[in-house]
Amino acid sequence: MSPVLMTSSVPDEKRLAYWRDAVNRALVPVTVVPRDERTFTGRITTEHVGALRVSVLEADAHRAKRTQAHIARTPEPLVVVGVQMTGRTVLVQEGRQATAARNDLFVYDTSRPYFLDHPERFSTRVVLIPRRLLDLPDGTLNSVSGAVIGTDSGCAAVLRPFLTTVTASAHVYSPSATGGLANGLIDLFSTLVAEQGRELTTGSETTRKHLVRRVREYIDQNLGDPALSPDAVAKAQHISVRYLHRLFEDEGITVGRLIQRRRLEKCAHELARHSRTSPTVSAIAQRWGFVNPTHFSRVFRDAYGLSPRAWRTVRLQARDDAHQQVGARSPW
Repeated sequence: MSPVLMTSSVPDEKRLAYWRDAVNRALVPVTVVPRDERTFTGRITTEHVGALRVSVLEADAHRAKRTQAHIARTPEPLVVVGVQMTGRTVLVQEGRQATAARNDLFVYDTSRPYFLDHPERFSTRVVLIPRRLLDLPDGTLNSVSGAVIGTDSGCAAVLRPFLTTVTASAHVYSPSATGGLANGLIDLFSTLVAEQGRELTTGSETTRKHLVRRVREYIDQNLGDPALSPDAVAKAQHISVRYLHRLFEDEGITVGRLIQRRRLEKCAHELARHSRTSPTVSAIAQRWGFVNPTHFSRVFRDAYGLSPRAWRTVRLQARDDAHQQVGARSPW
């Protein structure tokens, strides 16, 4: 039987470092931030069932975050399937956010960034499945990454007790039995994914539309920031850059082009405004995130067929002419 890793086995001042190391060894490298470092306690038991790794975790409230830097250290893709025994787990991955309560299943992919928040003391049981063992298309597997699945009916109602029993009793099984149990878990999970397919695909489309709208709003709110870029947008939305680009595949424009187009539209609108103290072209460009005047003039001309100064002159003249025509027609 694998040893139980418990924070109570080390001095108080070493508990946090001990727990972080225990989580990184039992699961995958992550950044762990307890809500209260002074009283934090936790325990993990890890076993192998055939080619699978299974763990039982119980700990006080904390957050865990996996970044691209962590992924680079452990590149083998793993799919984590867990059951929430007590407490809650808030899971964020690929732009999805879902909360697992008691008896819920949750799924995430260690080859992509994710965020886990345990707002109170909790216990979970998880299985780590190497991606290479799952005969599932990437798109199908992606549709359940970051998902929480209820276990009241269907295949989830069968998988939950099976997963719970295997993780709790892994140490008692013979080597000859663990291979069959591992295959059983993999088959049940694959069946669950297929069963959830239609519902999760619909939910995924709803999530995609919501995320696209949220990204567009974020871009409009931050156009004046010169650092605004696809990388910055993805980070702010807690999704990968790859997933961000995939979100916009059906939008007819890339995120980088959208940022530039919205900046140009703001500049064009402001250049055409008449005021007593009109700002310079350079000031307008900088206000909307263009730091290089030469670059701004070039992309503006490409978009509108005129230089910014020429655009301003033409638009203001057209406005003056329109006002004069209205005044000429007025009987007063």
